[in-house]
Amino acid sequence: MTEEILINVTPRESRVAVIENGVVQELFIERERKRGIVGNIYKGKVSRVLPGMQAAFVDVGLERAAFLHASDIIKCPNEELEASNNKPENITELLFEGQEILVQVIKDSLGTKGARLTTCLTIPSRYLVLLPNENAINVSTKIEDEDERQRLIDIVSGLSDSSNGQGYIIRTAGEGVGKESLEKDQKFLSKLWQSIFNNISDTPAGNSLYEDLPLAIRVLRDIADDKIEKIRVDSRETYQKLMDFSQQFVPSMVERLEYYPGERPIFDLYSVEDEIQKALQRKVNLKSGGHLIFDQTEAMTTVDVNTGAFVGHRNLEETIFKTNLEAAQTIVRQLCLRNIGGIIIIDFIDMSVEDHKRQVLRALEKNLDRDHAKSQITEVSNLGLVEMTRKRTRESLEHILCEPCPVCSGRGSIQSAESVCYEIFRELIREARQYDAQQLLILASQDVVDLLLDEESNSLARLEEFIGVPIRFQVETLYTQEQYDVVPV
Repeated sequence: MTEEILINVTPRESRVAVIENGVVQELFIERERKRGIVGNIYKGKVSRVLPGMQAAFVDVGLERAAFLHASDIIKCPNEELEASNNKPENITELLFEGQEILVQVIKDSLGTKGARLTTCLTIPSRYLVLLPNENAINVSTKIEDEDERQRLIDIVSGLSDSSNGQGYIIRTAGEGVGKESLEKDQKFLSKLWQSIFNNISDTPAGNSLYEDLPLAIRVLRDIADDKIEKIRVDSRETYQKLMDFSQQFVPSMVERLEYYPGERPIFDLYSVEDEIQKALQRKVNLKSGGHLIFDQTEAMTTVDVNTGAFVGHRNLEETIFKTNLEAAQTIVRQLCLRNIGGIIIIDFIDMSVEDHKRQVLRALEKNLDRDHAKSQITEVSNLGLVEMTRKRTRESLEHILCEPCPVCSGRGSIQSAESVCYEIFRELIREARQYDAQQLLILASQDVVDLLLDEESNSLARLEEFIGVPIRFQVETLYTQEQYDVVPV
């Protein structure tokens, strides 16, 4: 299995594609105007306490007030740690309006919701995560070997300044790493926290104290591992920054970094641009001839699996089983590509054989194991549905690259020209009764006017006779199909 990372940098946007065996697996996009703020630390001010929700709104200088739940004040949620059993206290015992508080963003603002905050601060480096307010050393649950876990705990426990009341999480990337590298990380984090701490008193509420690294460097810190064979960058300036960071923190990546000077755009190497366009479409074709339909809504994302043109070679059950198996793999790849999170409902084609259901579910779980985002999955229900959740911290690809359609306002459909015609008929009667007009002027789109003068001409003539007022038409090229005006003249 070969993996590469392609980094495309332009003055206002950075894009990263993770390639596995020539196929795009993940995409990350960061724009200068809308940089993600997950990981940023702010000095905030409590603007409102909501006892009924056990939460508070905190002003951290963003467009919307950020949201802080009671459970995020007393425990430290981290995807690399096992869930805590701490129960939240009453929010009124923890916060009061006007209180200044140090908070960190754990989820970007999504849609109409403000950013989500925690008071349990975490500052990551390559191998360690500093917990300034904790006094414990924990190891990522993805490091399963007990001897290795104990070795890492012993090293970090014995490092200088590790007994100063601060805690650490040893990240998955720390597996097999020696004392020297861990100590280097620990000293870097200690100095960084001291710098943040020294600025707290002089920083007014509503300002940031620490911002996470740019996308390209974050990828080198968080994603690049021994499986990555090459990291290609098409910006010489960004390449130099990555080299400096790598030499200091990830020396194993120095030889794998490569500046790409080619005239052909770097994202054309593996048809990444085509994959981005496909990831914005509802329909995803399967190699077998089947297809998937993705529908992303505010509450959840639904995935419908269809056999389509795939007719199989043996019998119906075997056809359904093979389609579902292929779908399980493709669904996970698309979830990563589209960065879809929250609640996801997968409607597999109904299977009558229990063993087939188990195999499809295991295939889904196996593919999810390679996903960087944490997920939970249920068994196949009696209706053939699989419910799952995928951790969402940043906007999906669709929300980053697209905006609601100005014609349908995001509904995905518009009223037919026929429906608009009948609305106009009702409006004509209303206007004729309300105003003593000599004639009525209809302003509408070309399609609606054409329909009124063609298929609906008889109905229009009868209506004109009924109201006793002449009717004229005017095509408005800028009107959408649903827009119209009836004007008394």
